[in-house]
Amino acid sequence: MVRLLPSFILFLASAVPSIARAQATPSPAPTSTPEVRRALPAPLDPLFTGGGGAEFDGPTIGVPTDPGIRVYGWLDPDIEESTSSSSNYPLTYDDVPNRVEMDQAVLRIERQPDTVQTDHFDWGFRVTGLYGVDYRWTTQEGVLSNQLLLRNQTNGFDPVEMYGILYFPRWGQGTYIELGRFISPPDIEAQLAPNNFLYTHSLMFDFDCYTQTGVLIQTKMSNYWTLEYGVSAGEDIAPWNGSAHVPTGLLLARYVSHSNRNSVLFGINSLSLGSRNGQNMTTYTDGTYYSEITHTIEPLIWGHDNLQQQNVTWTHVFNSGFQNQLEGYYLYEYNAYMGGTINNYNVATGGPLYLGAGGGPGVFLPGLSTATGLVDYLEYKFSPRDFMSFRTDYINDPRGERSGFATAYGSLTYGVTHRFSNVFMIRPEIRAEKAFRPGVTPYDNGTKGYQETFGMDAILNYGNP
Repeated sequence: MVRLLPSFILFLASAVPSIARAQATPSPAPTSTPEVRRALPAPLDPLFTGGGGAEFDGPTIGVPTDPGIRVYGWLDPDIEESTSSSSNYPLTYDDVPNRVEMDQAVLRIERQPDTVQTDHFDWGFRVTGLYGVDYRWTTQEGVLSNQLLLRNQTNGFDPVEMYGILYFPRWGQGTYIELGRFISPPDIEAQLAPNNFLYTHSLMFDFDCYTQTGVLIQTKMSNYWTLEYGVSAGEDIAPWNGSAHVPTGLLLARYVSHSNRNSVLFGINSLSLGSRNGQNMTTYTDGTYYSEITHTIEPLIWGHDNLQQQNVTWTHVFNSGFQNQLEGYYLYEYNAYMGGTINNYNVATGGPLYLGAGGGPGVFLPGLSTATGLVDYLEYKFSPRDFMSFRTDYINDPRGERSGFATAYGSLTYGVTHRFSNVFMIRPEIRAEKAFRPGVTPYDNGTKGYQETFGMDAILNYGNP
C-alpha cells in the first residue's frame, strides 16, 4: 500500500489545481435535436457515463436507446489495500482486504423499447447475471441466497436483474413498466460497477435496499416532472419466499428545474402495505441443525429485514463537467435483530465471523429501530479522459440494527476515473473511515474502530453496449 501512494498522490495533485479554474458561471448544456430526443438536453458531459451517467438520476423516458437485442457485459477486477487484515466490512463492495478479487463478471441481454416515439406500443426486457465478490451485496433472499445466508461464500452468482418492459406512449407523456426483479430506483449509487462515480460505495449505500421484485412504473408527466410508483414483495426478498415477503409500496417523484441545472428525486422507496405489523422484521424457522455447542438438534432461525425507507437526492450542475449530488435517507423497522437479515454461517459451531457475516441472529431489538444517512458527491472533469470524485458520507445506526454495531460512522473518499478508451477505464481511490462511538470496533471482524484503504478497480467492457 505504501509503495502505491506516492504515484497516486502525484496523479491527484495534477487534478486539484484544475478545480480552481472551473467556470464561475454555468456553461450551456449540450444540445440535441427534437428528432432524436424527446426530453431536456443531457445536463452532463458524456464522460460521466463511465460514472454516474450523463442524465439526472431517475427515469429517462424520451432519451434515445440502441435498437434491437444487445448482448454485452464487463469484467471488474480490483484490489483494496487496507489497514485491516481479515475484513474490510462495512466497506462496500470489496470486503476482502489486500488481495486481487473479481468484483463483477457480468453478462447482460436486453432489448430497450423506443421511448422517443409516441405513436405505438413497444416492449423490451433485461436479464443481467453477476458473478463475483459483489454478489454478497446484491443477494435477494429466495434467489440462490443460501450461497450467502447459509454458506457465506466469498464469490457467488446472482441474477441481479430479470424483468420485462412494457412501453405505453400515450399514458401521460410516456409510461415505462418493469415487471420482475429490478434495481431499487432512488440512489446516486447503483449495484453495477459502470454506473458509479467511484470504485467503492458509501457507508450509507451499504445499508439500504438493493433490489426489489414486483412492478415498477415510470410515467413522464412533462419534461420537468416524472413519477415512479409500484408494488414489490419488499426489499431484497423474493415474492415466492412465502414466510418472509411483505407487500410493499413505492412512490417517488423527480423534478427538473426549467434551467436544467437542478434535479430533486424524492419520496418513499418502500412502505409496507396494511397494518403496522407489516413493518416488523420477519422471522421464521426452516430446517434444523446439530449444534456442536449444545450437542442437540436445534431449529434453524431465519430472519429478513423489512425496511421502511424514504430518500431525497438533489443534483446541482455548475456546468456540464462540474456537478454536486447530495442524498439523504431515513430507514426504520420494528422488532428487529442487531445486524439485520440473519446469516446462518457457522451457527452450528459458533465459529468466528467471516467478512463481517455469520453467526445467526444478533441481539433482539424490541420496538423501533432507525438509521439516518447522508452522502455527498462532488464531481469534476479535468481532462478529456479524466474526472475526479470527492465523497463525504455519514450514517447513524444508533441501535446497530443495520451494521451490527451501535454507532455512527463517517468516511472520506477521493478518487479519479481515467478512461483509456470507450471500453476500458480504471478508478484509483484513497479512503479513510471510522466509527464515532468510543469503544465500538466494527472494522476487521469487530477488532478496530477505524480503517484506511487504497483501492483500484479496472472495468473492461465487451459485446455491444
